[in-house]
Amino acid sequence: MSSKFAALFDLDGVIIDSSQFHYESWVKLGEEVGFVMTYDFFRKTFGQRNDAIIKQLVPDATEEQIVKWGAKKEELYREIAAGRLTPLPGAMELICGLKEMGFKLAIASSTPKINIAFAIEQLKMGDLFDDFVGAEDVKHGKPDPEVFLKAAQKVGVMPKNCVVFEDAVAGVVAAKKGMMKCVAVTTTNSRLALQKAGADLVVDSLAEIKPQQVASLFEEDCQ
Repeated sequence: MSSKFAALFDLDGVIIDSSQFHYESWVKLGEEVGFVMTYDFFRKTFGQRNDAIIKQLVPDATEEQIVKWGAKKEELYREIAAGRLTPLPGAMELICGLKEMGFKLAIASSTPKINIAFAIEQLKMGDLFDDFVGAEDVKHGKPDPEVFLKAAQKVGVMPKNCVVFEDAVAGVVAAKKGMMKCVAVTTTNSRLALQKAGADLVVDSLAEIKPQQVASLFEEDCQ
């Protein structure tokens, strides 16, 4: 397997499960600003951009407030998550195995770039990834494929030679729109929902899949 292939990883729900820390940061921000973040609302809006969430919580918020509060929420998240982030089962082993096989590796996430850099530093993944793409790099969120197409461009690999690792239905749809392979993990969605979205392979944990299985997704195309 040569470096003409790439593996593009979503961050939350694929490499790490930081949802509890994000929830705690929203609750804390609400206490400071004056809104109530319920767990049900958090789950319903998880993965949306901060500005969209804040507009729902505080409809009369000014643009200045939205920007300020969004930045504060992420600052709180990093304070809360510091020293507590751990990789999901099998994630580090698969990432290391794919790197050994010669895959280019990138993180492609809708989270702010500072949070991606924070996670890379916390998990000591700096030597593993070739690049990353975050919220500031794209104009259109998933299910638009822009985040994955930009990641592929950054590592110099054709989209058809990329495999995306996702846990969200919108992420799977984005990967397939980008003409990429997709391995989906049932961290936050059901197997059926991910299959319906078009995932090439669905697993309950990255511990279930070996690098050679990922490489085999491209073998049919090479015949």
